[in-house]
Amino acid sequence: MTFRTLFGAAIGLALSASTALADVTVKWLHLNTDPDVGAAWSEIVKNFEASHPGVKVEMQFLENEAFKAKLPTLLQSNDPPHLFYTWGGGVLAEQARTGAIKDLTEAMDADGGKLRAVYNPALVNGLSVEGKVYALPYQTGLVSFYYNKALFEKAGVDAASIKNWDDFLAAVKKLKDAGITPIAGGGGEKWPIHFYWGYLAMREGGKAAFDAAKANEGDGFKSEAFVKAGQDLAALGKLEPFQQGYLGATWPQTIGAFGDGKAAMVLGFESTVYVQANSAADGKGLAKDQIGTFAFPLVAGGAGQPTDTMGGINGWVLTKNAPPEAVEFAAFLTNPDSQKLMAAKNLIIPAAVGVGDAVGEPLIKNAAQGLAASTWHQNFLDQDLGPAVGRVVNDVSVEIVSGQMSPEDAAQQIQDAWALEN
Repeated sequence: MTFRTLFGAAIGLALSASTALADVTVKWLHLNTDPDVGAAWSEIVKNFEASHPGVKVEMQFLENEAFKAKLPTLLQSNDPPHLFYTWGGGVLAEQARTGAIKDLTEAMDADGGKLRAVYNPALVNGLSVEGKVYALPYQTGLVSFYYNKALFEKAGVDAASIKNWDDFLAAVKKLKDAGITPIAGGGGEKWPIHFYWGYLAMREGGKAAFDAAKANEGDGFKSEAFVKAGQDLAALGKLEPFQQGYLGATWPQTIGAFGDGKAAMVLGFESTVYVQANSAADGKGLAKDQIGTFAFPLVAGGAGQPTDTMGGINGWVLTKNAPPEAVEFAAFLTNPDSQKLMAAKNLIIPAAVGVGDAVGEPLIKNAAQGLAASTWHQNFLDQDLGPAVGRVVNDVSVEIVSGQMSPEDAAQQIQDAWALEN
């Protein structure tokens, strides 16, 4: 049986050029805007094409919000991409239910499970739907606070002392009193604000509250923990912590404001140290040694643990009619050698087993260590809860922090959306 018949067992490890079919174009849809990531991907593509004569990888780009808006239509069109980025969760489950994407379980389990063994099992599970694998793991991530050391020092704020939400609110007040904008906020795309409500719900209710809500037990997403999360977020909003115009700010503008030194903090990804530099007005941003990080605070009396984390579980999905070469490329892109290349450049926290040590940047290594110690890693809620419920979570998070909606009404809207979908 040929390599392609098995959908690429041992894909991307050492492929013979004789297996490649001639004149095949693999259409790869992504949403990356980081030029360093793009350069690394181009290197991986070059390596793949060199070992696969006649196969060309065509990189196609859509901006984040356009990607989310247009992908459902693209998947039903006559010319869908062959592979595309996923955050997993309910969005991936919905795509699987439509039959638009390829079940990769057979490929993962071929040749004694050789391909499955490449990846962290928890991430494979996170990209599975009803026991079937629908994406090849690529990276994982951690959302945490990043801060400008100089601005914290100017305001007399000690990041190490921020342990609970009251400590955090006190730090916001001290920064404002010092004439410093405390937080760069991205209300224009809404999802950056949902990190606050999501983390607060995790801190208030712990995993048990989410498990119960998803199982339609008790009051679901309008239970006490979720209402309290909204109250905590409303308390932050009353302090007016974000930069002027944050309600219209895109994520690049938000992270750029942090990089420009116009805000003391940003709640962002493990890649913040690099993205802030690329998004800053001068293209340089803050010096790496001037950026610190701390975990999202606990809340007094909450059920959540300090080792409960939120972040991405990301991978690459293959569409149902993708050619075998696309599967081969997806696995080449995520094999240990390719992930080590990305990790060594401090561009990802890799999904492949045994590659994490390649990360050298201290802030990214710190995130990797936080993930390694995680007791519960919650995927982004706007992905995990599905697209319809996710949109409501994003919307109400902005409306709570901006004072346009009560925590109780927000929780009710989320529960109503969940009940409608489930």
